[in-house]
Amino acid sequence: MSMAAGRSIEVDFLRGAVLIVIAIDHISRGILQHAMLHSYAYCDAAEVFVFLGGYASAAAYAAVLSRNGESGARRRFLRRAGEIYRAYLLTAVLMLVGGALLTRLPCAQAAMADTGWPVFARQPWQTLADIALFRRQPYLSAVLPMYVLFALMVPVIVPVTRRAPVAALCASLAVWLAAPWLVMLLPSAGEGSWPFNPFAWQLMFMLGLLVRVHPVSAETLASVTGKRVTQAAFVVALTFAFVKLCIDSHPSPGFMKQNLASVRIVSFVSIAWLCAQAVRLGWLRALAERLPGVVTIGRQGLICFVGGTVVSMSIDAALAFARVQTGDLWTDWPIRLLGDASAVALLVLLGHCASVLKARMRPVAMPAAMAYFPARSRERK
Repeated sequence: MSMAAGRSIEVDFLRGAVLIVIAIDHISRGILQHAMLHSYAYCDAAEVFVFLGGYASAAAYAAVLSRNGESGARRRFLRRAGEIYRAYLLTAVLMLVGGALLTRLPCAQAAMADTGWPVFARQPWQTLADIALFRRQPYLSAVLPMYVLFALMVPVIVPVTRRAPVAALCASLAVWLAAPWLVMLLPSAGEGSWPFNPFAWQLMFMLGLLVRVHPVSAETLASVTGKRVTQAAFVVALTFAFVKLCIDSHPSPGFMKQNLASVRIVSFVSIAWLCAQAVRLGWLRALAERLPGVVTIGRQGLICFVGGTVVSMSIDAALAFARVQTGDLWTDWPIRLLGDASAVALLVLLGHCASVLKARMRPVAMPAAMAYFPARSRERK
């Protein structure tokens, strides 16, 4: 995917769309989740999220490297890892608080168990220590620990990817193949393990890095070979959609997602290639320009991810309560659709508020900070 230097409105739009999809997917009583990617493909928003994370990390590394050198890039991603770790702790705490509130709703007992609250209620200090050490990862916070590891590895991986992309990809594939055994090296409490095996998902992150560092040119996409690949990708995506919709409508086992099964990779790559063609033809840019609120969500990704977890859990609990009050909520589709619409609206509002707040803080904070932290100040422009 060939893109100009700097921020890409297409990438920001896709990140925003994925954050909305993640929120909708975790509203178990919603309606729109049945139209999301996982319903007609063997991948879901997680693959897109991690791939775009690798793409954005490579772009950010290149930008900081050009201004501040390798040491500046290393410091920036060390800070980024700290930011993600703090976001993980905040999300985990919010999950526990949500679990405590759900104890007042007998209809939401299953959701309460997912938050980790029952374990925390029995062993609060041990649970907090386990969370801090990644031994427990409450519910929607589980994707962030591997992002901490990825951020720490970016200054090592990107230079290697630049010099030897084939070797980097082969090494990533080797780690992915060994991931089901390597996962035993990760810290865990009890018999559980990480919901997202970073040894497996690093392959998706690496693919995002490679696409940014060695982009596929527009000429290649428009060539005869590119058109043939597009046809093959369309056939694969259509075949998977048919199988998911007509034959295998049941969700795949959790381990297939935990260890990033090969069928998920093939499904994602076919869709990603079609998206690359949409970027080349300008379709995605035109859509992004018509939906600036989604672009803003993508640009405030970490804040909107944390906020989205609270939004989806709160709306899911509200729908569970409404079901008890109204009898059979499953036939009361307007209420469920209203829950989905509320999630989207709240995320758009959150992204807008975060953007406005940062814009207001920037003129005040920048002049005093420029003399001491020039790299960090310029990165926020």
